[in-house]
Amino acid sequence: MSNDPLVDLAWLPGALEALLLMVTEPIPAQELAEAVRVPLPEVERQLNELRQFYEDTDRGFELRNVGVGWRYYTREEHAELISRWVLEGQQGKLSQAALETLSVVAYMQPITRGQISAVRGVNVDGVLRTLITRNMVEVVGQDIGSGARQFGTTSTFLEKMGLTSLDELPPIAPYLPDAIALETELAEAIGLNPPAPLTEEELLAATGKTASEPDPGDGPISEEWPTGADD
Repeated sequence: MSNDPLVDLAWLPGALEALLLMVTEPIPAQELAEAVRVPLPEVERQLNELRQFYEDTDRGFELRNVGVGWRYYTREEHAELISRWVLEGQQGKLSQAALETLSVVAYMQPITRGQISAVRGVNVDGVLRTLITRNMVEVVGQDIGSGARQFGTTSTFLEKMGLTSLDELPPIAPYLPDAIALETELAEAIGLNPPAPLTEEELLAATGKTASEPDPGDGPISEEWPTGADD
């Protein structure tokens, strides 16, 4: 690419489209200009040309400037089709990725999209939108430090799970012995408050033992959760 950003800008429309496809909220033209390193007036001109091009070619989507920024939207004439498809999709099963993401939200809420991605190790934008559409997840607040939206589960989630409150969620420990240690590491990695250490009674309950049933040769029960090789 030339050092002069105004020389040969044939690449610019495609670059703007790529950035716009990635955003989940309207993005200001100034931010787009900084990303592509092209003067703002030229970026605004290209955005308006893209908007007109989509209009002229009767695409199923359109590019709008909604005041705070630019974003793709589906066209109004397809609203009924999309609503019907979304409602019919309510009967479908959640994918494995959606179930994993829902589990992260359920056990670590309130949690931001970036924190969910850090836990799962993948981009969760699409899956999160699906869960919001299914009314399983909703915005519950805003992170004080970053300003990012925080997500939590809904009353529909509780209804589908047959629960009356989140306190009734089954503990992870009996199914994953190293869950508490893993949760602590993840919490520290993404900036959440780590869970409080388990008491001796909770450790015994998690392993299905009682105080009168120690493992032979194990000696005293440690107050720290054991860490395995798979942490």
